[in-house]
Amino acid sequence: MKNPDMNQLIAVRITERQDNLYRLAFYYVKNQDDALDIVQESIRKALASSSKIKDVASIDSWLYKIIVRTALDVLRKKKKLTVTDDETIEYLRSGEEDHYPDLDLQKALEGLSVKYKTVVVLRFFEDLKLDEIAEVLEENVSTVKTRLYKALELLRINMTEREETKRWKKN
Repeated sequence: MKNPDMNQLIAVRITERQDNLYRLAFYYVKNQDDALDIVQESIRKALASSSKIKDVASIDSWLYKIIVRTALDVLRKKKKLTVTDDETIEYLRSGEEDHYPDLDLQKALEGLSVKYKTVVVLRFFEDLKLDEIAEVLEENVSTVKTRLYKALELLRINMTEREETKRWKKN
């Protein structure tokens, strides 16, 4: 049975965190329309299953979990086809060299598998604690720690290789 008070609390939390929820969805699909669809579908799922919430304190991680799962479902359906906006396509055509370190990080993150990328995004971009990430992913905290450590190690290696490649190309 749906609880109107819980639905109201969920709606308030969604409103308060709408930018974070959208950013998380966008991170997965790299497309504004798809990210909005993911958020909308996630809101529908959250309100439809509000009776499953046992602890009000876990609403935030529960919402993140719904966003992540919905985004992964969309990616599976699209078979990881990434739609790119016209501005990005024009930039890539221009052949300009990347001068922004955050773009290198973005590329390095793209090279990670979903399980590693998700942990990094939730920890550093959404500022979730390890136990919150474990709740979102339904994993042990030790598993999350291991994945985060491995992801950071892979990012370090990838970023170092990219920097060496850039230096080599300049010489």
